[in-house]
Amino acid sequence: MREPMTGWASSVTVDGIEWKASGTGGGVATGGRAAASAGIRMLEQGGCAADAAAATLLALSITDYGCYAIGGEIPLIVYDAAVREVKVLCGLGGAPLDQSAMDWYYENRIPSQGSIKAAPVPGAVSLCVAVIQHYGTMSFEQVVAPSLALLDAGGQDWYARLAATFRRLIETERATPGTREEKLQAARDRFYKGDVADDLVAFYTREGGFLRKPDLVAHTTRIEDPVSVQYRGYTVCKCDSWTQGPYLCQALRLLEGFDLREMGHLSADYIHTVTEALKLAMADRDEYYGDPLLVDVPMQELLSDRYTELRRPLIDMGKASMTARPGDPIHMRALKGPGTLDPGPGGTTTCVVADRWGNMVAATPSGNGPYAVCRELGVAHGNRLRSLNTTPGHPNRIEPGKRPRITLTPTLVLREGRAVIAISVAGGDLQDQTTLNLLLNHIEFGMMPDEAVTAPRFSTGHHQDSFNPDPRRRKAICDLGSLNVDVAVNQHTLKRLADRGHRVKTADEPIGAPAMLLFDHSSGLIHVAGDPSAARHVAALEAET
Repeated sequence: MREPMTGWASSVTVDGIEWKASGTGGGVATGGRAAASAGIRMLEQGGCAADAAAATLLALSITDYGCYAIGGEIPLIVYDAAVREVKVLCGLGGAPLDQSAMDWYYENRIPSQGSIKAAPVPGAVSLCVAVIQHYGTMSFEQVVAPSLALLDAGGQDWYARLAATFRRLIETERATPGTREEKLQAARDRFYKGDVADDLVAFYTREGGFLRKPDLVAHTTRIEDPVSVQYRGYTVCKCDSWTQGPYLCQALRLLEGFDLREMGHLSADYIHTVTEALKLAMADRDEYYGDPLLVDVPMQELLSDRYTELRRPLIDMGKASMTARPGDPIHMRALKGPGTLDPGPGGTTTCVVADRWGNMVAATPSGNGPYAVCRELGVAHGNRLRSLNTTPGHPNRIEPGKRPRITLTPTLVLREGRAVIAISVAGGDLQDQTTLNLLLNHIEFGMMPDEAVTAPRFSTGHHQDSFNPDPRRRKAICDLGSLNVDVAVNQHTLKRLADRGHRVKTADEPIGAPAMLLFDHSSGLIHVAGDPSAARHVAALEAET
């Protein structure tokens, strides 16, 4: 990315942050208002998109506490404009390494209602450091400053303790000789290898958790290649199968064979076709996805032309599917034969950022409540291990060090080699369904972000619940044949959908909580928007002339 620059003028103040904005100097779309301000502050100070993203993510652990916490997890996709390269940073920790912990899970099942026993290694702190270490220009002290201001202003009883933890990392960063990157590494290592880690382990032991010092020491923020597909001239990039993200790619491949634009936005044909594609893609998600470091996920086959062509005819234009139908990409069959595993909303927030140089970040931070809080440090832990299961032979079964297959799924889109769209959605299993709505709103129907995030949306519960660890995966199915449609969609369309067999319900609450960013390279304008009904906030800058 770029060296820091000065000479910025903000187009908004903190009080002026709204749900949509445009500017040539950079943009942020996120959850809490003060988190948007934190990101914009970094851009004002000459930081790049990675710096702004880290500041936003740290602040979100305060402003969006309950949806995300500093002991949670963050998948992040970054585009480096200098080298025109997309990478994924995995801010997700794994299960305990101790086999005795695995024995306990298989005997007692993974806790599904919140427990320190269901907490993976906390990944957010390492991710925030890694993104500025590899793609940013600033120090940890700089990007955490807005968060410290929020904590020092007072509020929850854990604020002062988390502020003290952050200051311990700053202290190490200041005292460490060497380069900016070496200082950042030392600060990060104090959390995972030093006295902060010791305090965390004391908490785990006292509360009956399974994580120990070797788990923290072994943790790293992996930098990986994205999974990507081409769709109508765009390159859509997702995280690998440790998230649900690739199923969006599968759905897009199926939809390539239909003229969605001709069907018309939110017509019965359009909603039916997209929903049926989602059902097929999610069936494969539930059947095959897991941590690719420990599971052989047939991703190349799942996204192949041949498999897509086998699966596409399963979309019956006159009838809604009422069963979960995974395919067989290994033997190239449209449906999996006998012996298949039984087919079968959490707290999350949002973050998308771009700077004037064309760098872009999409991240989806989360931490499922109820939290287990280390009071000494102010570090709250979620229970993401409940996104694993104890089903023998299942690719997402719990194993030592395994990353759970999470719903968190940021999206970054390229056109002609440059990043043009970033999307982040809160909403568990709704995340990529909402993302697909937004992508098609723009790519097929030309909507700008403010239109795309506020247009009526739809979703289905025709999938396994990603937060239900029941080993009987059939018990994890949400609602086969369901179709949830925004109340604004007209009654004639709803009747036509019901006539095809969809179990139609209307929603007067937001279907997912999206934030979207669009970089118009022809004008240099960065457009950001977040659904105001879902309490999203954005800000944009104008570069000084």
